[in-house]
Amino acid sequence: MLPPGSTIGILGGGQLGRMLASAAAELGYRTHILAPDAESVAAQTASSFTRADYHSRIVLDEMAARCDVVTYEFENIAVEPVEYLARHVPVHPNPHALAVAQDRASEKAFVESIDGRTAPWRRVATLDELTAALGEIGAPAILKTLRLGYDGKGQVRIADASGAQAAWDAIGRRPAILEGFVDFTHEFSIILARGADGAMVSYPPPWNEHVEGILARSSLPAPAEIASQWGVAAALTGRIADALDYVGVLACEFFACSDGPVLNEMAPRVHNSGHWTIEGAVASQFENHIRAICGLPLGDTALTAPEVVMENLIGDADDDWAAILAEPGAHLHLYGKNGARPGRKMGHVTRLKRSL
Repeated sequence: MLPPGSTIGILGGGQLGRMLASAAAELGYRTHILAPDAESVAAQTASSFTRADYHSRIVLDEMAARCDVVTYEFENIAVEPVEYLARHVPVHPNPHALAVAQDRASEKAFVESIDGRTAPWRRVATLDELTAALGEIGAPAILKTLRLGYDGKGQVRIADASGAQAAWDAIGRRPAILEGFVDFTHEFSIILARGADGAMVSYPPPWNEHVEGILARSSLPAPAEIASQWGVAAALTGRIADALDYVGVLACEFFACSDGPVLNEMAPRVHNSGHWTIEGAVASQFENHIRAICGLPLGDTALTAPEVVMENLIGDADDDWAAILAEPGAHLHLYGKNGARPGRKMGHVTRLKRSL
């Protein structure tokens, strides 16, 4: 158990790191951010910041020496620096969990190996393999790059087999997976925290609504179609965490289908669909991640209000900050980014309804 006053290293300088650093400070911990970006919004709330490449052994050695534990705020980081750090300082989640989650084919094969259900898929490395996969899975389908890509990036919809060439070109002719379409009514997520002792807690699942591939809104309580599948989805998320010997917060996104939940993807980190927990739960996902990686008892995940809605402020939507601040029950979070642009998450607002 790491005592308050210890230093937590965070790889990544975005808004997730920013909110992790804030949660750590509330529990008395110091944080050190390592990121290569000129603009690091996480550095605005952290105790210290190093701007450097993740692959510099000198920088990694310095980070291992000054930190008592290290975590990361996003999965699009090469696994090699994380493995290097793990040989010198505790790193949570572990590098193996990161490696599985950042490769879509590995992730789906792993989930299926523990009796999880995914969309039909095939790994493709050439145009001929893509054409063959379309023959097996059928169209419409979605072609996704094997690595990288989030918020709708790195993926192309294929309406029919004639679109194979254009889709292959659109993703840069890189290794990918082809996913068959899933007939679903809603999307939702399970946000789970697991400690090194195997203890686990999870939050009620929000209904997640996306616009152009980007999360727009997370709402609780979820509709009955989601609530009825909560137990099965949470059980699978728990099996994933146990199988990976996971420590920290794990997010799994699901499709609610007529015959049960289908796992869309997993994220080895705190997640946008869990931002509502800052005000909407007794202990937020960020606090529980800090608790887990420091060996502290996990916090209460119960709702603090009968109804909770989190909306992302995307593009210039954060221009409405003054009006949002005037709303009763609205909690505004701005990420301190310079320059709004279409599709960029600039902040979020969580609205609590105290009575039904």
